[in-house]
Amino acid sequence: MQKITPFLWFDQQAEEAALFYTGIFKDSEVVSISRYGDGAPMPKGTVMTAKFILEGQEFVALNGGPHFTFNPAISFVVNCDSQQEVDYYWEKLLDGGTESQCAWLTDRFGVSWQIVPQALIRYLNDPDPVKAQRVMMAMMQMIKIDIATLDRAYQGL
Repeated sequence: MQKITPFLWFDQQAEEAALFYTGIFKDSEVVSISRYGDGAPMPKGTVMTAKFILEGQEFVALNGGPHFTFNPAISFVVNCDSQQEVDYYWEKLLDGGTESQCAWLTDRFGVSWQIVPQALIRYLNDPDPVKAQRVMMAMMQMIKIDIATLDRAYQGL
């Protein structure tokens, strides 16, 4: 049992979201679906929760109605090893969503994601502040992160 589980409140899209996310991430699955019964705040038989796993991380999605919505104050970071991985997750999670800047996007359900190549983290943590600043300035001009552009900024080209 995992000690902390992200619990995501949806209006009525919990199952749809669980299926969407498990269709994108490897080593993922919908573990269980529970449904509302008689006397519940939603019609009997409506999905109440969808428990799913993405890359070993357990999540629970709740159909709780329109009372609460997501905002970018909380986001999920997807750590990527290559541009191919950045492009894959960006394209898949952005489907029906909106781009922001500096690696951020909001998916079709309103959940915020950061698609971050490890090269960016490595460069920003470089002990040479001039190199790190060049990379930061390059990143601030981007929407989706482009590793080749970060490489050039790091090298001062």
